[in-house]
Amino acid sequence: MTDILPAVVPVELPSVQIQRDDSLQSVPLNRVVHLDIILPPGYATSGAIYPILYMNDGQDLTRLRMTAVLDSLYRQQAIHPFVLVAIHAGDRIQEYGTGAQADYMNRGSKAGLYTDFVLTELMPYVRKHYRVSTDPAQSVFAGFSLGGLSAFDIVFHHPDRFTKAGVFSGSFWWRSKSTEAGYRDETDRIMHDLVRKGPYSPTLKFWFETGTNDETSDRNNNGIIDAIEDTTDLIDALVKKGYHREQAIRYVEIEGGEHNQKTWSKIMPDFLIWAFPGQ
Repeated sequence: MTDILPAVVPVELPSVQIQRDDSLQSVPLNRVVHLDIILPPGYATSGAIYPILYMNDGQDLTRLRMTAVLDSLYRQQAIHPFVLVAIHAGDRIQEYGTGAQADYMNRGSKAGLYTDFVLTELMPYVRKHYRVSTDPAQSVFAGFSLGGLSAFDIVFHHPDRFTKAGVFSGSFWWRSKSTEAGYRDETDRIMHDLVRKGPYSPTLKFWFETGTNDETSDRNNNGIIDAIEDTTDLIDALVKKGYHREQAIRYVEIEGGEHNQKTWSKIMPDFLIWAFPGQ
């Protein structure tokens, strides 16, 4: 007689939990800032204090397939558990940019106010309501396109709050002059100039991604699209400032990568493993 083996019942592994938080009324931005908070598996019962990732354009979590990406990485134990605060954009053309100055068309005119919101309202609010670390070494900021420019600008100028920035297809073309007004790469890209004039902070690390199909523009007709050249030129400026090319900077260039959430979602695991490496 053949023994009957017990049925194998699949064990459902815990998943991330996502919750909407609409309680934050910003004074400098004069609007309610909607947040999506993604909590790691076991958050409710652990009592632990977690590292934190702030992310611009938080309204795009679904298109980024963020919960599926995170669940996969947690199952593999590829990342250390962290809390994700996804910040929904408002007037992103004005709120994202460089806090020090708007571009030549006055885009980014509220970027300084957005930085103020992040530092004086968002971070204290999140620390009060969620179990997250106050250690800059455990705090990361990331974004996409203009949101990537914003994230980099905030981290670069506030090493007392953050130590890592993640930039997907960053808008490093952000410039102070139009081509008709005599624009020059060497002097008129705003973020590059801020890096050249800014301080060196030994704790900072940066992750950059570009795709070979991010765009088609090539200002100087050298065969390299502007999205790639603006990013690699910024990396060169960081290296010249003192950041080690291998130890402080990771650059990922995706063949065929486009300026969209599908490309950014595919490379998201690389960024998250870099930012929150598993044990």
